[in-house]
Amino acid sequence: MNYHCKPVIFPSSDSPQSGQVILTPEQSRHLFTKITWRLIPLLFISYIIAYIDRINIGFAKLQLPEVLGVDPNVFGSIYGLGAGLFFIGYFLFEVPSNLIMQRVGTRLWIARIMIVWGLVAMTMMFISSKTGFYLVRFLLGVAEAGFYPGVILFLTYWYPAKERARTVALFASGAVLAGILGSPLSGAILDLHGKGGLAGWQWLFLLEGIPAVVMGLVVLFALPDRPSKVRWLSADEKTWIQSRLDEEAARLKGQAHFRLSEAFSSGRVWLLCLIYFLLNVGGYGFEMWLPTIIKEFYEINFTMVGLINAIPYIAAMIVMLLAGNHSDRTGERRWHIAVAAASSALGFVLSAYLHNPYLAMAALTLAFVGLKSTMGPFWALGTTFLSGTAAAGGIALINSVGNLGGFAGPMLVGIITDRTGSTSASLLVLGSALMLMGLLVLTIHRIIVHSGDCH
Repeated sequence: MNYHCKPVIFPSSDSPQSGQVILTPEQSRHLFTKITWRLIPLLFISYIIAYIDRINIGFAKLQLPEVLGVDPNVFGSIYGLGAGLFFIGYFLFEVPSNLIMQRVGTRLWIARIMIVWGLVAMTMMFISSKTGFYLVRFLLGVAEAGFYPGVILFLTYWYPAKERARTVALFASGAVLAGILGSPLSGAILDLHGKGGLAGWQWLFLLEGIPAVVMGLVVLFALPDRPSKVRWLSADEKTWIQSRLDEEAARLKGQAHFRLSEAFSSGRVWLLCLIYFLLNVGGYGFEMWLPTIIKEFYEINFTMVGLINAIPYIAAMIVMLLAGNHSDRTGERRWHIAVAAASSALGFVLSAYLHNPYLAMAALTLAFVGLKSTMGPFWALGTTFLSGTAAAGGIALINSVGNLGGFAGPMLVGIITDRTGSTSASLLVLGSALMLMGLLVLTIHRIIVHSGDCH
């Protein structure tokens, strides 16, 4: 289908001569580029820090059995439960957090979240028992609850739906870069074992918790809440953005628009919860156990485990940005998600049966690339149906219920690994979750979102 683009015109009280704001497609692209450079680097760095603090437990696991007084041969289920308890705390406080953020503003609330989670992350260095391990992981989830869906909601204040997949993919790629940077960093920190009287895993939690507190203070002073509150946009640009968002909400209202109460009772929203749950079963089942899987493949030190662990993240970052950009260009979401999920499922299945460690690692990389490539199109699809208070509650609901997959995935891998003595069977389970996800997303009613400046 061909689109013929023309300048987008919206009424403006700040354009007295014409009564209208007129931006050409080129001007609108320049505007969104300016917004992206102002907002995304700060959010991107914050998410890198958040994700490192969330998944560094996968590296700490390599030293924790002795600390907690547990036989390494039966530590899988204990570790899986502890790793997953983060998402229970996350689940319980996600929706309230997003609703509070809508009232008090993004800047203040995101800063609060980051400072508190950084402090909790550092307390992990004091654990000495299974109970302490479980408790602090749960509290870390409580502390971080609201960060990711808060940012997704925040982006809906700035970007129309047509611009969101690439923007969400760009933000979400912070999680991937966290793996690229955090993997070798975490491995190297573990090799500090014994320095200054601290174990390697203690250095890990201390050194990777401090940046969250520092960045929280930066967010408090640097992140704007909405377009109307910044000085680096002109009055006409502010009017143009808000008018476009309002016009889009009105256009989609007849298709799929919910009030807050309806968002919580919508079958479509709950289907998105299930789809995101399956995505996180595969994602966190993979990420929380990848250092252990690599250690099974290769007899190497912790620094080398970290370097190899970064390989899937490098590939995923490139492909997920390309997928998000293509999804925005075409306006299509469902097949982008389904094809990526099927590719991920194939990678998991191949990795379970390949005995050559290099081929198995290539298959795991394919699994992770496909998995991460669903993120941009998925959140662009989800936010199409929601706006206003419904967006605050609905996005948080999808993220919180979906993130229970982060509890189920590591737990399943741990239980299956303890019972079978290897991770092969668990990889098949993760692949099945991604295949089911891909099939379910195709059942969602087809909605293609076109940009406001094309018809």
